[in-house]
Amino acid sequence: MSANDPFARLPEAAPFTVTSTTVTDGGAWQPEQLGSGLPGGKDVSPQLSWSGAPEGTRSYAVTVYDPDAPTGSGFWHWAVADIPATVTELPLGAGDDTGSGLPEGAFQLPNDARLARYIGAAPPAGHGPHRYFVVVHALDVASIGVPADATPAVLGFTMAGHTLGRAVLVATAETPA
Repeated sequence: MSANDPFARLPEAAPFTVTSTTVTDGGAWQPEQLGSGLPGGKDVSPQLSWSGAPEGTRSYAVTVYDPDAPTGSGFWHWAVADIPATVTELPLGAGDDTGSGLPEGAFQLPNDARLARYIGAAPPAGHGPHRYFVVVHALDVASIGVPADATPAVLGFTMAGHTLGRAVLVATAETPA
C-alpha cells in the first residue's frame, strides 16, 4: 500500500482477494454505481465476491470510501457490518434502502449523507478524478459491536483492533466541469 492509500496508516492486515462483476480494480465505476444525480447513475451497490480470508475470520464488514472528497475527511458511501463468516458474496444491489441483498444479521450503517444504504459516486464537477476504496474487512469477532446508527468512522475505529485481513478494489469516477 502506498502513502496515498487511506488504509496505509492502519495496522497491518493479511491480504485476501475480492472480485466483482461490476467493479474493475483501477477502472471507472459502471454508470449504475454512480449517484442518482449523474447521467445513468442509480445508486446501485456493486456485486462483490471474496475468498482466501485469514484463518480465524468470524465475520466481515464492507466499506466504500472516497478519500478525495473535498471535505477534509473524505466521504463514506457505504458501510455494512456483521456479515457472517460463512458469506463470501454480496449481490448487485444488496445495499438498497432495506438491505434486501444482505445476509441475516448484517446491517448497513448510515453513510456520510446519513442514509443507511449505498449511495453512488458523485464527485463535484471539475474536481478531478476521485478514488473509491471498496474494502472487505475480515474480522476476528462474530459481531463488531457497533450500534446501527454509528458512523462508518466509528466502525473503522472499532475494527482496527479486530481486522485480520483486508481485500481492496479501487474504482474511479470524475464529473467533467
